[in-house]
Amino acid sequence: MRQTNNQEHLRDSSNRGGAPEVVTFGCRLNIVESEALRLQAEAAGLRDIAIVNSCAVTAEATRQARQAIRRLKRDEPQRPVIVTGCAAQIEPARFAAMPETDRVLGNDEKLRPESWAALARSNSLGTHAAEPGDKLAVGDIMTRSTLRAAPTGRLVGHTRGFVQVQNGCDHRCTFCIIPFGRGNSRSLPTADVLAQCRRLVEAGAQEIVLTGVDLTSYGRELPGEPTLGALAGQILRELPELPRLRLSSIDAIEVDDALRELIATEARLMPHLHLSLQHGDDLILKRMKRRHGRGDAVRFCGEMRALRPDLVFGADLIAGFPTEDEAMFAGSLALIEDCGLSYVHVFPYSARPGTPAARMPQLPGSIVTERAARLRAAAAVAQQRHLDARMGRPLSVLTERGNTGRAEDFTLVRFVGEVEAGRIVLATGHASDGRALLAA
Repeated sequence: MRQTNNQEHLRDSSNRGGAPEVVTFGCRLNIVESEALRLQAEAAGLRDIAIVNSCAVTAEATRQARQAIRRLKRDEPQRPVIVTGCAAQIEPARFAAMPETDRVLGNDEKLRPESWAALARSNSLGTHAAEPGDKLAVGDIMTRSTLRAAPTGRLVGHTRGFVQVQNGCDHRCTFCIIPFGRGNSRSLPTADVLAQCRRLVEAGAQEIVLTGVDLTSYGRELPGEPTLGALAGQILRELPELPRLRLSSIDAIEVDDALRELIATEARLMPHLHLSLQHGDDLILKRMKRRHGRGDAVRFCGEMRALRPDLVFGADLIAGFPTEDEAMFAGSLALIEDCGLSYVHVFPYSARPGTPAARMPQLPGSIVTERAARLRAAAAVAQQRHLDARMGRPLSVLTERGNTGRAEDFTLVRFVGEVEAGRIVLATGHASDGRALLAA
């Protein structure tokens, strides 16, 4: 699953007084679900509340969620604070014990309209009268076998629509706590996915992004076992008016033949793949309990680039995994070049209690930090090379709010002048700032 930088979070305080404030940590999936939470809270009449949608991927992410809860209550003591998300699912009692927390909702409960209706009927919400045990509405996520859709009522940035097609994970990577926050893998039936995509296109979406925790496991538990490639192909066939379809993070070892064919032949499937690679050393990958080796990753990138020369790759890499020595770390550094990565999300390893990796010999924090910094420096060089290669070339850019936009290969473009969001335009970069092309 692709994660955002946990030093950052999204705080949606737009229309305060007329809508709930939602503070979102973590991954793209949380961002999609936060919009559904806002809609359900509004429908229940819960407008003057704050919702914290937490992340558990690192200890720092959980700490920041707790910090945000305290800040929200300090800023507006009478406003109820509802806590949900992966950290709340995994450690519900810890969050319920916080005096600033009014209710804790599980990851399944947060997508149930009846949960928000019950909150609206509660006489104790916001009164600090509830005992920690009374604050909890968190079920056993591991018993959930179907996926509850997370509908959105608006487009993120008014240009792109995000559709959650899968949730949960059946794999047990030794460093990862997320399956215990998300449950086992569950997929949204194809007809439901198509219905959501159609609504987004009718609302003006120029691009749809398919999201999930383990996206390439889509369909395994559904009748007929449709694959991600089959789903993407059906979307493109049934919605010929959709200009762009994009995938969020995928596992290269699980890419099916239909998806390979689409990537090679379908121009409307964007030439950008973000890969869950995690490391560049075979022994560390084995200790992580990953399902691929270093050679698999390098081979996949080479084969896919041969099928589609304009394909661009991003990846997640973890620095400082337990037992990692300097030679093992060098394998991750070299992987950036060997796979030809353009975008790299670097994560310093963070021990999560309850995971096998937390019981392995840990590296000193100073070494983890130093190696993460070296990985980020190498990633910055790769990204600059990517930007330099696109300088002076016309790019098809979908404009977004803030006078920015994304090219088909996910290149960030910043416009010097004002541009209207939601249009696909040709733009040529004349300079770069290390993260984006600058275009007139």
